[in-house]
Amino acid sequence: MACLSVYQEGLREAERHKWIESEKQGWDVGSVALGQWYDRYWPHYCRGKCLEHLTGRQHWTEFGDNDFGLIPRLLVENDLLLDRILDRVLRGYENLDVICWSLEWGLPIDPVMSILHQLNINRARLEPTPARI
Repeated sequence: MACLSVYQEGLREAERHKWIESEKQGWDVGSVALGQWYDRYWPHYCRGKCLEHLTGRQHWTEFGDNDFGLIPRLLVENDLLLDRILDRVLRGYENLDVICWSLEWGLPIDPVMSILHQLNINRARLEPTPARI
């Protein structure tokens, strides 16, 4: 499987957005559209790519070799709890949201924290570099 870069593929997505917006306007809207894409879509895009990496669907350079395909390995240990946590992460929950949810439902906090630590979803918070905007 080819190892891709979130930054390179993200720039391609931003360029597609620029092309679509330019077509709508009838002229080249330039870097304004690129900035709009990064402002609107970059965080969600990065999280999605991180989850692809963790599930083993696509290898992304920025998320490290050791965690590629981590989720299938975790399923063996805490399948139902992990499934519920992943549901929330996919809906955009942050770690604190997951912790609050688990406390509300009276779930044991240690396994929740262990899963959150291993998933390390905060790794998806990549900053777009100024050269890419």
